[in-house]
Order: sequence, then structure tokens, then C-alpha cells
Amino acid sequence: MKRKEKYNVAVMGATGAVGAQFLLLLEERNFPIDELHLLASERSRDKKLVFRGKEIAVEVLTKDSFGGIDIVLASAGASRSKEFLPSAVEAGAVCVDNSSAFRMVDEVPLVVPEVNPQAILRHKGIIANPNCSTIQMVLPLCAINNKSRIRRVVVSTFQSVSGAGQGNILEMESQTMYLSKKDSHHGIGEHTVSDGMINKFSHQIAYNLIPQIDVFCDNLYTKEEMKMVLETKKIMEDQEIAITATCVRVPVYYAHSESINIQTEGKVNVSEAKKLCGEFPGITLLDDPETSDYPMPIEVEGKDDVFVGRIREDESIDNGMNMWVVADNLRKGAALNAVQIAEHLIAG
Repeated sequence: MKRKEKYNVAVMGATGAVGAQFLLLLEERNFPIDELHLLASERSRDKKLVFRGKEIAVEVLTKDSFGGIDIVLASAGASRSKEFLPSAVEAGAVCVDNSSAFRMVDEVPLVVPEVNPQAILRHKGIIANPNCSTIQMVLPLCAINNKSRIRRVVVSTFQSVSGAGQGNILEMESQTMYLSKKDSHHGIGEHTVSDGMINKFSHQIAYNLIPQIDVFCDNLYTKEEMKMVLETKKIMEDQEIAITATCVRVPVYYAHSESINIQTEGKVNVSEAKKLCGEFPGITLLDDPETSDYPMPIEVEGKDDVFVGRIREDESIDNGMNMWVVADNLRKGAALNAVQIAEHLIAG
């Protein structure tokens, strides 16, 4: 990308949860913007959003929205990315896409800047932002991999409702309020809601865990689980890593948590692993068993780093290790990673 003092930026899906984070982060990080265009669906016509103290009118997204745009930050869903981003590229923009639309396309770089920034240079107009659960996992994986190649990963995720959109947050809230009132009036009873209160999720989410995120594939894994497998291999540029995942939706507002089991080719002890993670860019080490100090969603919400703790040897296998990893899914898991990619773009 040609170096400029300021850039014309378009945010696609500006009125959504990730879109709001885009605006917040572009302002916080003082991204050099000349013109900012906020693009959304017809439903958002006449809305105005505030950026750097000024109101900006939301524009209806069309294939003609990208004239003069240098960078597109997109988070409007896979179908809209497939429909509109080719027009943006044709108009001369470089697109950082938060959807799953182009992640596994060979010629599209899939990037976490702390892990594979070199891939950005290979872009042909579109750069894909990985899945939120993948992003936070690959940072500590890369930190350990720098010491000894990772052979196998077993990950279980505990993903907040915000990862599924604002409507899912409201569904959890309404179910929780209903059950709280039910208990207060009638004593403690069954913690279940009526079918009419289940809309966005496949089952009740309040006071519950749902071991399904996205639809099931033919191999009985969900699409979310397979995203973690395939995206990690692509980002790490190692198709030989054995990866298996179980993804669970939990009744937490923000921040995803992951229990990660790693097996390496050579021995990496706990002190080495802590040093590797603690010195890796984008990771905050929070690991003190004596004071019960470890990452938790309620503490990580709103933070930029990936937080790592509970590092310990897996005594059941050779060269095995367990760790607990938490990150804000709307920031590092989505908007921040995309903005960091854009910062690398303009840095040349």
C-alpha cells in the first residue's frame, strides 16, 4: 500500500458490536484517518455514530460505496463480504475482513500480526481476520513453538454470548431475568424457560452450557471447531500439527476462555513456558497459584492482550503441557486484530 499521511477508511457493518469496537479502537489508537465512511444495511439508514467527538451519518452499503477508499474494515457477515468486498478491491481498497468468507482461500492471507505478519505482504486486496477463538489460541502456541515445535493441540473453549451477536446477549438477559423472578416468587424451582424464550440459541443459555457453536459438519464436529483446526494450521504454516477442539457456549457476557493442552517435540518445562509466554508480544502472563491469580473473563473484558495462566505439565504424556487462555472476543478476537493488520499495512 502506498504510504500516505492519512487514509480514507470505510467500516462495513458499522452499527454492529464489532463495528462499534472498530470505531473505539481507531480513535484510541489514533489511526491516521482523513475520511471515515460508516457503511451498514438499509435498516441503519439515517443513523448517526460519534467518532472523535463528531457525528457521522451511516451510509447504506452498496457496491458503489468504495470510491476513494484506501482501507475497508469489514464485519458485516460472510455473505455480505462475498457480495461487496470484490467491488471494494476493484475500486482500489485493501480489505481486512472479519468474517469467515475468505479465511481458507489459498491466496488470501489469514493473519494474526504477532504470529505471521509476513503473510500480510502476500495480499491481493483482501486479508482475512481469523476466528476469535483461533486468534487467542495461536499467540501462546507460537510462543511455545518458538522453543519446540508443537505436535498436538487439544483445546476446549468456553465462549461468551457476545461472540454470537447483540441479540444473543439480550436473549441471555431475558432468560436470566425471567428465571430470577420465577425463583423469587415461587422459591427455587426448575431452572428452565419456555420454548418461546429460546430464539437465537439452540437451547436455553441462562444457567446452562451449550456444547454446540455453529452447525454440525459430517464428521460430527461443529463448524466453529473445524475453524480452529484449519485456521490454526494455516496461520502457523504447519499442516502437520494435530489439532482437536470442543467449543462450548457459556452464559458469560464478554471474553472467551480456553483450556489448551499442548504436546511438543522437545521438553519445555513450566518456567520456560512462563518466560516464553510472558515475553511474547500481545500476551500478559497471569499465573500465581499461591494467590489464585489467573485469567478470568470478568477481569479480561475490555483488555487488549491475550491473558495466559495455569501453566502446568501434563503428567499423562511426554512433553505435555496445559494452560488457560482468556481474551476479549470483541477486541483482540475481532476488531483489535483487524486494526492491527491495518496498522501493519500502512507501516509498509
